[in-house]
Amino acid sequence: MKSARAALYMLVLVTAACKSGRPIPLIRPELPPRSAEKLLERVLANQSESARYYSAKAAVEIVIDGDSKSFKAQVRSVQDSAAMLSVIPALGIEVARLLITRDSVKVMDKLHDQYFVGDTAAAKKRFGIPPSLALFQQALQGRAIDLDPEEKYRSEREDGLYVLTSREKRRFVRAAEDLQPGDTLARDRDMGERRLERTLRRAEEREAIVRRYWIEPDSFRVVRVQVTDLVHDRTADIRYEEKSGPELKHMPTRLRITLSEPGRLVSSSMDITRLDLEGPLNLNFKIPEKYEPMP
Repeated sequence: MKSARAALYMLVLVTAACKSGRPIPLIRPELPPRSAEKLLERVLANQSESARYYSAKAAVEIVIDGDSKSFKAQVRSVQDSAAMLSVIPALGIEVARLLITRDSVKVMDKLHDQYFVGDTAAAKKRFGIPPSLALFQQALQGRAIDLDPEEKYRSEREDGLYVLTSREKRRFVRAAEDLQPGDTLARDRDMGERRLERTLRRAEEREAIVRRYWIEPDSFRVVRVQVTDLVHDRTADIRYEEKSGPELKHMPTRLRITLSEPGRLVSSSMDITRLDLEGPLNLNFKIPEKYEPMP
């Protein structure tokens, strides 16, 4: 059961719109300024086309509220259809299998002969996180999650990278920064508690979400995505720490995801090997008759 729960957290970690670690605001003088419109144009032009099929082996480490677990996994995904994760510990025997579609989640706990089947609302109620196939597949493929070519952005420079930030009111962006874990920058002027509370109330009226994209200045590929849901005080931070070459469409080979929300901090890293973009793929998920529903 614990393996299945940990794997489910990893599978849908990126699906809750949220926020995370704050970047160091160091501007290198050799990085020339670029307009948000030009940056958006270059990012979209250099983003590889989505792969229809995706399969890989992964070494996964996941930390849930300080409790660390490591396991091997096999990931298979068919774009816009389904993604499956098989959890395989050291002995090489599958102990859990998870399948997520656009509107459902299925879990098999092979250690305890138990299963879960439900829609996304039921999965959120059962496991405490809202699953999203689209966001998980975008993260696997190293894409600029939810980047909207029709939206207006602001252009910034931080730590040698370009940053596109959605054009929410500046007080919303500051509130998103103040809510991030580890907000301890020197010379940083945080909002006062009362002003922060007022800002969050206004954010709730607007359902304010702040999106930020860190962009490598030579390739104009996104290396980090951060989504802050001010209403629910949640953060998702996705970092593409290493990527493959053009033969594999610059897919991530090391991926780090952090989710924070009130009372919970979950982080996961995936080292990806044996990446293959050929299909078709079999996403078989048959629950044995002897299995019982998870309590």
